[in-house]
Amino acid sequence: MNFQTILLEQPEAGIYLLTLNRPQALNALNSAMLDELAQAAALIATEPAARVLLVTGAGDKAFVAGADIGEMRDYSTEEARAFSAKGMRVMHALEALPVPVIALVNGYALGGGCELAMSCDWILAAENAVFGQPEVNLGIPPGFGGTQRLTRLVGRAMALELLTTARQVKAEEALRIGLVNHVHAAAVLMERGLDMARTIAGKGPVAVRLAKQAAQRGQDLDIANACVLETAAFALAFATADQEEGMRAFCEKRPAKFQGK
Repeated sequence: MNFQTILLEQPEAGIYLLTLNRPQALNALNSAMLDELAQAAALIATEPAARVLLVTGAGDKAFVAGADIGEMRDYSTEEARAFSAKGMRVMHALEALPVPVIALVNGYALGGGCELAMSCDWILAAENAVFGQPEVNLGIPPGFGGTQRLTRLVGRAMALELLTTARQVKAEEALRIGLVNHVHAAAVLMERGLDMARTIAGKGPVAVRLAKQAAQRGQDLDIANACVLETAAFALAFATADQEEGMRAFCEKRPAKFQGK
């Protein structure tokens, strides 16, 4: 596909890199970018060779500095509802991808940018990364899932503090409160992301997808039903060639050669 506001590349077999590419606007999310993000997510979802998706921002200042306020400022209530619904669909599409999605936050991730990062499965942050949900400064609440995903990541009390004060959080604090998984020097963030992607790409693809699916679907179930879900995923794996190869390779003391089926 030929995109105007994003880049979608495949730096290595099975590893896709999606770059938000409006650096002149600090990669702010507008309607066009949301449409292209939806198209990219649909492409990855149907690509059988995909193993991992990395998401980052162009330039060295911002991952995504927020939604495009210039576009939003004169919206009617119904236009605002439609814009929020579009953003919600995009965030859910990224979250629901069958492969792990890792955000590489290389600068400001504010408002819609923080929401985009949180829709990924986890976040690697550069030391200069800054997170926040500053929407109340504009007289609005978050509209792309921020009130929900932030609460699930850092807990209700911390989320409400950040949502109602608009306080920005630097990388080390984001690590401490559980918003990000790791913090790296900006110069090596991409390489650390690729290292992690390579590790995942070398595992059993079906098993990785089943593990993600079980973890996501189980988080909103009670523990008993969530464990039933896990049992079903565990059993399903035994119908795959990957399970046979993985266990044979273990017994033969050699690296497994997974085929993703």
